[in-house]
Amino acid sequence: MAATSIRPDEGLRAPGADGGLRQTFRNKYLLRLLVRRELRARYKGSLLGLGWSYVRPGVHFAVYFYIVGVFLGVNRSVEHFPVYLFSGMVLVNLFTETLHSTTRSVTGNAALVRKVFLPRELFPTASVLVSLVHFLPGLMILSGAAVAAGWRFSPEAAGAALLGFAIVVVLGYGIGLLFAAVNVFFRDLEQVVDISMIVITWSVPMIYPWTHVRDHASGWVLDLYLANPLVSAVFLFQRAFWLPGTDAGFGYPPHLYARAGLSLAASALVLLAGRAAFARMQQRFAQEL
Repeated sequence: MAATSIRPDEGLRAPGADGGLRQTFRNKYLLRLLVRRELRARYKGSLLGLGWSYVRPGVHFAVYFYIVGVFLGVNRSVEHFPVYLFSGMVLVNLFTETLHSTTRSVTGNAALVRKVFLPRELFPTASVLVSLVHFLPGLMILSGAAVAAGWRFSPEAAGAALLGFAIVVVLGYGIGLLFAAVNVFFRDLEQVVDISMIVITWSVPMIYPWTHVRDHASGWVLDLYLANPLVSAVFLFQRAFWLPGTDAGFGYPPHLYARAGLSLAASALVLLAGRAAFARMQQRFAQEL
């Protein structure tokens, strides 16, 4: 009797071969569980719970407002300086928290990575969603302060806010995917990210107007400064929430929206690169952890 050859089932495929990010957003139930788990773990035993999302930006704002705005006099040279400051602060806080939490997202879930097969991108994605939860209280406070300062809704303001928000989320997610993967192999990256928070805060026109850089920096430094996607994002949020409540005499760099479009495109490329690096390195996560 002739031996019968067994043909492979063409319907079978290797686990995870259909794309990590696609699988991540298909597993909405698991994603919700991870978000709830991270929120509960962060506020376990806390009296205020999610209320710390209001306290933390409030304390940051008070420190910068009184030291930079009142004591150093920026409050006298920038109209409605509290709104100017906070419109940049909520966006920068979103980016820094995203970077901080996504970098630790895989190592912080080492037990799940070792024992359960699921799309590894679930962990940094859940961290991004938690950062968005913490972003909402600050956005509500900013909206109220902007209205009190004379802000009125306009399609241009809404478009600028959405574009700035998109730049930060896409860029933070892309860098977060890359850092989450690299941190599995080199834990020193966590310390680098912590130190970078100081640099990020002062590298955007949040505490000071961008004209200070224009007036005191050489041409190539200004070009490098304006090429930062976070700078464009902060400009857009200020354009959306702060500028409508002023006398509109403040001038932004030329071609603001063109720069913002390039920043969004660059952020999308960072996301693609971060996704590719994560997909390549995730095969060794369980072994390294």
